[in-house]
Amino acid sequence: ALLLWQGIQYQTVRYDVLPLSPASRNRLNQVKRKILVLDLDETLIHSHHDGVLRPTVRPGTPPDFILKVVIDKHPVRFFVHKRPHVDFFLEVVSQWYELVVFTASMEIYGSAVADKLDNNRSILGRRYYRQHCTLELGSYIKDLSVVHSDLSSIVILDNSPGAYRSHPDNAIPIKSWFSDPSDTALLNLLPMLDALRFTADVRSVLSRNLHQHRLW
Repeated sequence: ALLLWQGIQYQTVRYDVLPLSPASRNRLNQVKRKILVLDLDETLIHSHHDGVLRPTVRPGTPPDFILKVVIDKHPVRFFVHKRPHVDFFLEVVSQWYELVVFTASMEIYGSAVADKLDNNRSILGRRYYRQHCTLELGSYIKDLSVVHSDLSSIVILDNSPGAYRSHPDNAIPIKSWFSDPSDTALLNLLPMLDALRFTADVRSVLSRNLHQHRLW
């Protein structure tokens, strides 16, 4: 499909999920099913709420959905924009991994966002929020051992390197997303995520990736 945006043409990309060969299926049966831990804000979505003076989203861009959340007895509206291709991305990776949401946001907001992204597909069942993070030097760190004791089978996708400071060998960095409609970062990661599920220990591959954490 060709999309037009401000007069710029760009091609939407598809990732074909091909049937597994007997050798691939045999390999998958020999390794543990992996867990993919997903951040929300600036990784899968971007949102702003009432009263933000200068939202980063281009004025006039309609949100994908609006959430009404009560925080400290005050109703707050969040205008949520989905990163391009996020629905397709979740549909594909949910076939490969157990998906877990881990956000440093408050639960009342994070669970509402996760519900919308899940869209009654029951693929984002396990969720962790701000109260599950460790606060260190003013930033929230996500301790992956809360999710599972076996770190050889956990991958975290997060735009904030500080969040996975304790587990850099389990992380895939991704550029923060705010409003770029031509962003393809989620699609670009599919080949790597496809391959990682065949490894005995994801850290054997991801630890080689460390130079990337300094990019953004």
